[in-house]
Amino acid sequence: MNRCRVAITGLGLVSPFGNSLADFFQRLLNGESAVRLLRLDDPPRALAIPFVSCPGFAAETVLGKALAGTMDRFAQLGTAAAFAAWDDAGLGRRPGAENRERWGVTWGTALGGTLAYEKGYRELWQKGRERISPLSVILGMNNAANAHISIQLALGGVSMSYTVACASSSIAIGEAFRRVRSGEAPIMLTGGSDVPQAYGVARAWEALRVLASGDETTSATACRPFSADRSGLVLGEGGAALVLEDWEHATARGARIHGEMLGYGTTCDHAHLVRPEVDGQMRALRATLVDAALNPDDVDYINAHGTATVEGDPVEVDAIRAIFGSGRKKPALSGTKSMHGHLLGAAGAMEAIVTILALREQALPPTAHLDRIDPACAGVDHVTSARCGGSLRTALSNSFAFGGSNAVLAFRTAASG
Repeated sequence: MNRCRVAITGLGLVSPFGNSLADFFQRLLNGESAVRLLRLDDPPRALAIPFVSCPGFAAETVLGKALAGTMDRFAQLGTAAAFAAWDDAGLGRRPGAENRERWGVTWGTALGGTLAYEKGYRELWQKGRERISPLSVILGMNNAANAHISIQLALGGVSMSYTVACASSSIAIGEAFRRVRSGEAPIMLTGGSDVPQAYGVARAWEALRVLASGDETTSATACRPFSADRSGLVLGEGGAALVLEDWEHATARGARIHGEMLGYGTTCDHAHLVRPEVDGQMRALRATLVDAALNPDDVDYINAHGTATVEGDPVEVDAIRAIFGSGRKKPALSGTKSMHGHLLGAAGAMEAIVTILALREQALPPTAHLDRIDPACAGVDHVTSARCGGSLRTALSNSFAFGGSNAVLAFRTAASG
């Protein structure tokens, strides 16, 4: 079967460190944490948790008042990130001479428009009103982000949303990759966005007992993947987007290429709703290596799922050790959620961008706050401070989700092809 090479020609994000790719990546290299204490009120109750937000994002400024007003915040963040990636790829917002009927969008979100729904519930149950906003459905629907993106950029191909918990945007990217590689679409815009700031959502995660503890003075270091004293994950909001493009199409139009996507593997643990299993993660890693035509020794870096949960981190390390432990070298490993938080449905896309930038810039961001490695997470090459230089060619990005869904993405430097 003929397979097109897949170039990465656009990257865009709305992150806690702003919208500049260079600033975002440099602050990760510096080991800076965006985690702060967030207070959520539902009078007379309140909740304070470590959280990562995007305080500099002004939707009306980026999108315009009219468009922003038709979106829940998750769609605002997603559309802004998509616009940034599209502009980075050098593609016009409106069609020119090109035919965009085969160009498409795949998008990931775990929660969709929960802020809109929570507002509606409050109107009905707390305030006793008979009606809520007629925009509630279109604000809350999970496909709102990809729908807006398709409409605004006049993309007439597939427009699909994926809701697969923490693997949502990695699976969205993988499915976009398959469409480009098969020749079905010359260009796909893909990524994810989520906003777990609704009071009810935060309370639900708190009830699972997987959230990190922290107060005003300790929240910045609350997320400590692979650490012996880790206490759980830190939720965050954000949006991240990539433009994937047929390599010949990209070079013909003189596009700048950030890197190449090589492969994608996805599996299900088929064992438990919330407890991860080593076998399923191993199969996802193997499937990706096969799809990308890579050997374990070819992989230089892995951006870990690394949520800092007590149970999840050792399982991921066990899977990595099983696949890469007998090779000539161990790939470097870091978990950047320690700094930008867990963006749920947007996590895979944000971490894919981190992985691509690591290859492009030949620099590896650390797992922040990893001062004492849990013995159960030892035996791999943890990056505890930034590494610059070297010769990085290929890398993987892991996403392992509730429900047992696993997704792994493989990338290579543009110069390696």
